[in-house]
Amino acid sequence: MKLIILDRDGVINEDSDAFVKSLDEWIPIPGSIEAIARLSKAGWTIAVATNQSGLARGYFSEATLQTMHDQLQRLVAEQGGQIALIRHCPHGPEDGCDCRKPLPGLYRQIASELGLHSLDGIPTVGDSLRDLQAGTAVGCTPWLVRTGKGEKTVAGELPAGTRVFDNLAAVADHLLEAH
Repeated sequence: MKLIILDRDGVINEDSDAFVKSLDEWIPIPGSIEAIARLSKAGWTIAVATNQSGLARGYFSEATLQTMHDQLQRLVAEQGGQIALIRHCPHGPEDGCDCRKPLPGLYRQIASELGLHSLDGIPTVGDSLRDLQAGTAVGCTPWLVRTGKGEKTVAGELPAGTRVFDNLAAVADHLLEAH
């Protein structure tokens, strides 16, 4: 299985320091939907792992989050692709869960649901250090995009072997040229 695990806010859609709280605030980054669809059509399995502490903070509901994810699925489907899984951490920073990135719980959930014993070498794409740390904790290869918080993140210390791309479209271009 050719699997790629994507962060959501800052990778697929615009991020906000005030949280993405509604469908109106969920705005795809140009080229990201098409990139997901191109990868999907080329045989890649797409999974999304996203922290959504706005749920714990009361900024939006599970139903609102689901409308955003339904829109994401619909837009990708309109381009001929599909997202296999979207998993989110609903917890706040103090909740002591194992799924809030930089912890790898979401990645373990994805592996389990897809029947994979290992995520070694699986590309994980994020715009923040915690995205990359969560993936590398379970053997994923870290890929940083400069969108979202990526420009700030690239200036810091990155996990060994991190590849840096301008955006998700550039990631898709690279993967589709390589395979």
